[in-house]
Amino acid sequence: MEIRKAKRADVASIVALLADDKLGSKREMYIDPLPQAYYDSFTQIDQDPNQYLIVAEEDEEIIGTAQLSFIPYLTYQGGIRSQIEAVRIKSDKRGTGLGETLFKWMIGKAKENGAHLLQLTTDKQRTDAVRFYEKLGFKATHEGMKMHF
Repeated sequence: MEIRKAKRADVASIVALLADDKLGSKREMYIDPLPQAYYDSFTQIDQDPNQYLIVAEEDEEIIGTAQLSFIPYLTYQGGIRSQIEAVRIKSDKRGTGLGETLFKWMIGKAKENGAHLLQLTTDKQRTDAVRFYEKLGFKATHEGMKMHF
């Protein structure tokens, strides 16, 4: 398995992963042709040096994805916070250790880029994911809030 930066040609496979779960199927539009908005977003992410959209590839098949962002800010004496988003593992590959491998890669990349903190959010309905993140060492230290538009 190889973990690498995503390419434009990977966008449809990434969206398929994002749509392949109970919550994702309600918010993603995995159709052919794929809506242009996905490609426009990919271009913005790809051109931003503070963003890493990554894929896990095995035998030329995309089997996992995640986005790692770096957020510079003034607190912590001008620190860098790293944020993990949109983690997905292909359903038939879950439980194989791929998720842990993907997270170890992101933890290493966050440290390599000088982040002092790595954070993520997860939907409260994803109880298995919460247990997985806790096993990796993440702690629920804050209460998150969102405002959807």
